[in-house]
Amino acid sequence: MLKLKSFALFMSLAALPLGVRAETYPSKPIMLVVPFAAGGTVNMMGRLVAEHMGEQLGQPVVVDNKAGAGGAIGAGFVAKATPDGYTLLLGSMGQAVQPLLTKRLPYDPKKLVPVALFATVSNVLAVSSNAPAKNVSELVGYSKANPGKLNMASAGIGSINQLIGELFMSRTGANFVHVPYKGAGPAGVDLLSGQVQLIFANLPNVLPYARAGKVRLLAVASEKRDPAIPDVPTFAEAGVKDAVVESWYGLMAPAGTKPEVIRKLQDTLLVVTK
Repeated sequence: MLKLKSFALFMSLAALPLGVRAETYPSKPIMLVVPFAAGGTVNMMGRLVAEHMGEQLGQPVVVDNKAGAGGAIGAGFVAKATPDGYTLLLGSMGQAVQPLLTKRLPYDPKKLVPVALFATVSNVLAVSSNAPAKNVSELVGYSKANPGKLNMASAGIGSINQLIGELFMSRTGANFVHVPYKGAGPAGVDLLSGQVQLIFANLPNVLPYARAGKVRLLAVASEKRDPAIPDVPTFAEAGVKDAVVESWYGLMAPAGTKPEVIRKLQDTLLVVTK
């Protein structure tokens, strides 16, 4: 009787449509949502991780930039997506701090779950080549003497760029005008052209421009100097105390995603980031 039941069960499963049978994840391309415009560090991280994850998973991981509202639009898209592992978010500090700053987010933060952290980077104070300051002291002094004259770019309202800038102003008494963009990429373009005079940015986003002499790096928001820019002082060394802020990046998924899918993604990231 047991054999007959097993055979009958096998036949009933075989008769199911393909979509109903258990699938090996992933069986189709995965969308990785980057919640900022192309050109910034989040976008660069996303595309790099997507390429290597796709190689490991055997399915393409396609980056989709959904910019706006300081990253909330992209995060909201993923939070409301089907929790099947095929729509993921390139998460950053924005997803951690926005719920504390914004009363009406376009999504419920509890609808996102962390998968894995894969990178941390330093943040720096960068000024345009024509900015009237060569160090932090000169920048703060000029802003106080000329209130409203220095424009501070950011990746959007509530972005980590803005938050570091607000922290800097509260610590120093500096006076900057906040100019939000839809990502660090567009903000960097205007920094290079001199339309804005400064930005608090992830180091990878401005390092190539600094090496080319197009922007100046005045300080780094880390406890120690960054090995990539050993001549740039920390905020503390420049006279700005209690202003250590490092950015992190990770993968997030819609709440309700199966544990086995989360583990598959974690294992893949472990290989990719070695």
